[in-house]
Amino acid sequence: MAIFTHVCLGANNLAKSAKFYDASLGALGIKNLGPMGDTGVLYGSSGPEFIILKPRDGKPASSANGGTTGFAAPTRAAVHAFHAAGVANGGTDDGEPGPRAFTPTAYAAYLRDPDGNKICAYCFLPE
Repeated sequence: MAIFTHVCLGANNLAKSAKFYDASLGALGIKNLGPMGDTGVLYGSSGPEFIILKPRDGKPASSANGGTTGFAAPTRAAVHAFHAAGVANGGTDDGEPGPRAFTPTAYAAYLRDPDGNKICAYCFLPE
């Protein structure tokens, strides 16, 4: 059983953020499931697992220092596709695709979304 029901990240411009997430998460097979009213966009495989949204308090969305949301990548090629799609759609590089030293099979890439939130894609399968 998973330990989370969903993860939310704030977005100041839903259209701009949705373009970024449609491309980068689409490269991992994660689908845009549609709007959450006029306050957010839902993503997932069979239900809403990841949500971008306007903060409820009306203040600007901001990124967390030290916070990262990680997505599972089915292959190392998907890690590259995630990174390339994100950079091409308004994100910035925060760690190019490649091996990560903490475990022998970790392969990942990191991005910052248009609001500065850090996300990553990891594949733990051997080459």
